[in-house]
Amino acid sequence: MKKQAIYLFIFTCLLNFSYSFSQELADLEKVGQSTELFAIDDPLPVKLSYSNKILKKETNDSTYIDSEISYMTSEGAWDTLEMKIRARGNYRRENCYFPPVKLKIKKSSAEGTLFEGNKKLKLVLPCVLQKDYNDKVIKEYMAYKLYEFVSPYYFKTRLLDIDFTDVKGEKLKEYTIKGFFIEDIDEVSERSGGKEIKRSIHPLEQDDLCSVRNDFFQFMIGNTDFSSAYQHNEKLLFIDNSIMPVPYDFDMSGLVDASYAVVSQVQGEVLSIEKVTQRLYRGFKRDEATYQKVRKEFLDNKTKMMAVVDDLESSFEDPREFTQAKGFINDFFYILANDNTFNKDIVNVARLK
Repeated sequence: MKKQAIYLFIFTCLLNFSYSFSQELADLEKVGQSTELFAIDDPLPVKLSYSNKILKKETNDSTYIDSEISYMTSEGAWDTLEMKIRARGNYRRENCYFPPVKLKIKKSSAEGTLFEGNKKLKLVLPCVLQKDYNDKVIKEYMAYKLYEFVSPYYFKTRLLDIDFTDVKGEKLKEYTIKGFFIEDIDEVSERSGGKEIKRSIHPLEQDDLCSVRNDFFQFMIGNTDFSSAYQHNEKLLFIDNSIMPVPYDFDMSGLVDASYAVVSQVQGEVLSIEKVTQRLYRGFKRDEATYQKVRKEFLDNKTKMMAVVDDLESSFEDPREFTQAKGFINDFFYILANDNTFNKDIVNVARLK
């Protein structure tokens, strides 16, 4: 009788363990899932047609205009989806020929299509009409892909090959441009099991590791145009009782080196650098163990991150733009690997408050 009781107890434990383990795997799969649009990295061919002038003049944060997008399906056919669009961003909206775009898609329209599960999307386009405008887009896309190795909390992106028609009254102007979609923060939040926080929270009150990872990344791409405290080009997620920063919009970085890029003066603060290609660490003082842990993470991921850079080489139209981007990232890893430069350029210049 005792043997039977023991066997029953063991069987029950194994059954519970099996269920618990299976449930854990299911939860992990749910957290890591993404919509079909972002499931692969291959560039998606799309066609867009609207008036840049009307988009900039007649839309704002709450006002959209009707439009549509045509895209190539996995079978090689073209499909069309209705949507609403508006111009977004501050500087680029006012100064770019192609302003970045915010898309809204009805759930009923997206159902059964490549866009199912995406009610809102951001569309990044080239800014100014110059010979390297497509390469600037590729370099900003590169930054998003690199951040995937930095933190588990990031925006997924999809590169696009765009045939764009700018409608100018009765005249049509055709462009072949690069661009990419950015998923909405709601999708990042759902995938991560978190909740978006919209109030101001100082970085020293955010998760130490995630905050320092973000700061190292911004230093890597040479970006000062961000503030996780004021949520300038940053979103905040509440996950497991901690605040996690999620960065976006890297066009002002030294990596991209756009012709219009200027050193940021977030909240009116004047910085000590003159060009965006000069790096300046904007993180806050942390304990030595945190610095060293994040430093090791980056160095351990160097091969994978440089592979991301190399994989995008064929997307560049000007080989010099690719060489510049690769050299810029390599310079960061040199700083990280050398104790003297690591302390001089990061640890010793970290902000106190």
